[in-house]
Amino acid sequence: MATQHTISVLVKNRPRVLARVSGLFARRGFNIDSLAVSTTEDESISRMTIATTADEATLAQICKQVSKLHDVVRVMDHTGDAVVERELCLAKVHADRAQRTELVQLCDIFRGDIVDIGNGALIIQVIGDKEKIDAFVRLMREYQMQEMVRTGKILLSRGAQPT
Repeated sequence: MATQHTISVLVKNRPRVLARVSGLFARRGFNIDSLAVSTTEDESISRMTIATTADEATLAQICKQVSKLHDVVRVMDHTGDAVVERELCLAKVHADRAQRTELVQLCDIFRGDIVDIGNGALIIQVIGDKEKIDAFVRLMREYQMQEMVRTGKILLSRGAQPT
């Protein structure tokens, strides 16, 4: 049965590495549900956090094939691991004067921040796990959401365990 999995891929920080990894997914017909990439504490290494939906056999095949790519340092499957995961969401919401107070209260409930106010719109920032961001987005759709963007999932393993 296909379930959501998150893998971390440590790669050398070089041009075209992202294209090679995402190209492998495309060529094999694997879908990437979310993808976040950035440098690590070592500037020569980048971390790709990839969320994908697959069964166990397919996930094992993905990890094996990605690990064979040039410039890939390490591949880790975080299924079942104790991790801290987050996403960031920015939503631009229509807000006339009458709605602002209500939106500020909703922001507080989601522990969000209003990062911009102007010309009848607010930009709200919310950080949390996927379920929290999904709930926030569903609620904001009732307030004439004009634009929305969210990062992919990022995570680190809890404790001294390497990610």
